[in-house]
Amino acid sequence: MAPTDKPQSHGPALGATQFAVDENDLVIGGLAVRDIVAETGTPCFLYDASAMRRAYRDLETALSGFADIYYSVKANPLPAIISLFHEEGAGAEIASVGEYRAAIKAGVAPGKIIFAGPGKRAAELLEVIEGGIGEIHIESAEEIARIEAIGKPVKASIRINPVPDAQAGAMRMGGKATAFGFDEEELENVLPLFRGIGHIDLVGVHIYGGTQILDADMLISQWRHSILLAARMAEMLGKPLETIDLGGGLGIPYFAGETPLDLAAVSAAIPDLKALMQTHPLTANAHVIVEPGRFLAGPGGIYVAEINSVKTSRGTTFVVTDGGMHHHLAASGNLGQIVKRNYPIVAPAMMQADYEETATIVGPLCTPLDTLARNAALPKLKAGDLLAILQSGAYGASASPVGFLSHPAAKEVLVENDAFEVIGR
Repeated sequence: MAPTDKPQSHGPALGATQFAVDENDLVIGGLAVRDIVAETGTPCFLYDASAMRRAYRDLETALSGFADIYYSVKANPLPAIISLFHEEGAGAEIASVGEYRAAIKAGVAPGKIIFAGPGKRAAELLEVIEGGIGEIHIESAEEIARIEAIGKPVKASIRINPVPDAQAGAMRMGGKATAFGFDEEELENVLPLFRGIGHIDLVGVHIYGGTQILDADMLISQWRHSILLAARMAEMLGKPLETIDLGGGLGIPYFAGETPLDLAAVSAAIPDLKALMQTHPLTANAHVIVEPGRFLAGPGGIYVAEINSVKTSRGTTFVVTDGGMHHHLAASGNLGQIVKRNYPIVAPAMMQADYEETATIVGPLCTPLDTLARNAALPKLKAGDLLAILQSGAYGASASPVGFLSHPAAKEVLVENDAFEVIGR
């Protein structure tokens, strides 16, 4: 690779934007990363509570008067993280009874929890109905029967898989053949399934077309389609809807060239969306929900590993760390990426260094899949130095094969106001 073709590092600039830099140190929650990990050890995830709160407040401001925020627990199910967003005013969107228990432990009121997922088991449904749940989002005919058999009243929405023109984002969650929800074109056949059902109060609709959306116009177009679909469903039911769940899907920039979702543009479109709801009397007073997870938690977290060795093989420099895909599968590119690209990476104690070296970053596992970055732009590194992967607050440890090869788990650490604590599940 010619010097002029060397990869450019977008990590240092992003790190300085999302956190703070004091001379050479990346600072999380008021503390230098190297000082935190000197006590916690590596590998570890560090979560900046203030950065997560800021993400929530920015989104809340953009959606003011239009939608309530329910944190999607799957993004990071640590009770301390759920509690943080609960303190800010969020409800919780869950996809398992384990997430339900974590949300309850975090202090979320049962009435502010909604339960989605394509394969809810009878025992899970029983536990959440007996314990209390805001809504269950029904995704199959069998689920209707399971809930009805429990014999206790519960509010529900149906999840709709939208038509292809309505989906958006880096990963399509709808618009194609999928296990999620009922197809939009089958809506007329789905609603009759609730006739004669005595314990399910069908009050709303949940539409989720895609995830990792960075284009505000795309997001608003998807929301507009969802509102129109909700109005059509309400007309079929002949009664007002109580809930319109627009799903999540708000993205964050991971890769070079990506830009953050423009919340100002989202905010500017809100009056038109509210007016659209008002033109349909059966949706005019519906409670609108958005359920972001990655958008809220992702930017506030980093994954820190220590370098074990630096070696060269047939012209390629390999930086071997004590962390890897068993802790952070997403950064390895093995969680949804088709074309594997590098997450933003920094040396957190060398923020002002020249990122002019090129190396491939690997972990300690006995598989070539354990690659955290390919041909990454880095400073000159040696054993004992630190590396940090940014945008790691969501889909980190809980989305990774932590038991593979029986390496130690990564510690997870919450940092706020110049203090930190190791938090657990």
